[in-house]
Amino acid sequence: MINKFKQNQGFTLMELLVVIAILGILATIGLGSFRSSQMKGRDAQRKSDLTQIQKAMEMYYNDYSGYPDSLPAGGGSWQDAKGTLYMKEVPKDPKDFDYCYEVAADNTWYRVYAKLENSQDPGIIKTGCDAGCTCEGDNTYNYKITSSNAP
Repeated sequence: MINKFKQNQGFTLMELLVVIAILGILATIGLGSFRSSQMKGRDAQRKSDLTQIQKAMEMYYNDYSGYPDSLPAGGGSWQDAKGTLYMKEVPKDPKDFDYCYEVAADNTWYRVYAKLENSQDPGIIKTGCDAGCTCEGDNTYNYKITSSNAP
């Protein structure tokens, strides 16, 4: 006896293409959200790093009545000649940018700049910065912390 009804043995090519297209769209949306989350996470780390540096700067100021001439290199410790440890490990930017340090000629105030990746961050500075920090164009310093007496 011949079976009059043909049974489907699997998915048609069209059904497979539709499923693959839907999976591709979902993967694209997921990757975009993931990258955005990573970017915001790195920016949060930068802000935290600058806050830690700010606390160490204030401790240094209490000891010397002035801020240091330069910011110690990221990754190393920050210790003065007397052996006072200000930071066990100076933070480094998550993407290996350098934090930019600016200090007054008489060491009475400072500014430390970072490069945030999220252009929509509410902490981004809209005006340019001073000294050797690049605050124009792409790849620019756009976030800063300052001593309380900075102009």
